[in-house]
Amino acid sequence: MDFYVILGVERTASASDMRRAYRRLARKYHPDINPGDQESRAFFRRVAEAYQTLSDPERRQQYDEGGSPGAGPAGPEVEFEGFDFSVASTGETASTFGDLFADVFAASGSQAQVAARQSVDLHAELPLAFEDAMRGGTYEVTVTRVAHCEACRGSGSRRVAASRCATCAGTGQSRWTRGHMVFSRQCGQCGGTGRLRLRPCGTCRAEGLVSRTEAISVGVPAGVSDGARFRVAGKGSAGQRGAPTGDLYVSVTVEPDPIFRREGDNLHLIVPVAVHEAGLGARVTVPTVGGEATVRLPPRTPSGQRFRLSGRGAPSPQTGDPGDLLVEVRIVWPAVLDERAKELMREFGRIHAEDVRAELKR
Repeated sequence: MDFYVILGVERTASASDMRRAYRRLARKYHPDINPGDQESRAFFRRVAEAYQTLSDPERRQQYDEGGSPGAGPAGPEVEFEGFDFSVASTGETASTFGDLFADVFAASGSQAQVAARQSVDLHAELPLAFEDAMRGGTYEVTVTRVAHCEACRGSGSRRVAASRCATCAGTGQSRWTRGHMVFSRQCGQCGGTGRLRLRPCGTCRAEGLVSRTEAISVGVPAGVSDGARFRVAGKGSAGQRGAPTGDLYVSVTVEPDPIFRREGDNLHLIVPVAVHEAGLGARVTVPTVGGEATVRLPPRTPSGQRFRLSGRGAPSPQTGDPGDLLVEVRIVWPAVLDERAKELMREFGRIHAEDVRAELKR
């Protein structure tokens, strides 16, 4: 039986917790207090063995890592009790030496500590619209994870009123025969105490772990970029026998915006401008993150000209300081559909023909 279960403490119990648990059990089960009570004597031996192991840091570490300092690496001792000639030793049910050794080694291995199921880190994706990424906030991701059973607190068993062990009929020893030879060993069900004080947890089927689907809240800073990764501690899958719970890693995917193009904390924006606005100059309203801004175009603004609006870009996820907004002008020519429009364009060309040719003479 688990030494922690015998003492009635958690696997994270301190040395003082161990000492208090031992003193409490000693006052109840010590042979001097219960003269002639063999069950109390047997249980107290287990209590003393558990305390001696867990109160020593080195032996406790060995025990937690899967060793068995109290019983030795070979497990519980198998004792030869003698011969019983009232049973048949010939025929189809006769035992061989192979059967004998198989029993002995099976008995030794039956009490081996089960290796702990290690914790597992989980991964999830959080898709965000461009506006949500710029604004930041708290968002939820849904994950299916393995968690410690709340009913038994991850132990896999629940404490109940003490009852006689049915496996060994309260003796604390299991007996079996091979041919005429009789063997015994400590009962693996009750740990040699003859009494059962725990029952397998029905909620987790004695695993100590349950699978659950839950929504995990993730805090996202304003201005988060595509591909950013966040760790939510302790929200991965839990491990058995004291193994720590893993972490949840959330990767953010930001949907591309049809208007803005991001480079670091700067945003790029292309603004269509009419011919007369570029030629005569104008004030143009452009969108920004969470609002609008005005760009002043001087007369004769060429297509491709860029204007920088300081502090109107994306906020930095680290500092919160915004970058800049770079506005690029693209001149859009009107559609010439009727004769009146065509004539105006010809006249405009005649007036400014020398200006255009002058550019070639430079």
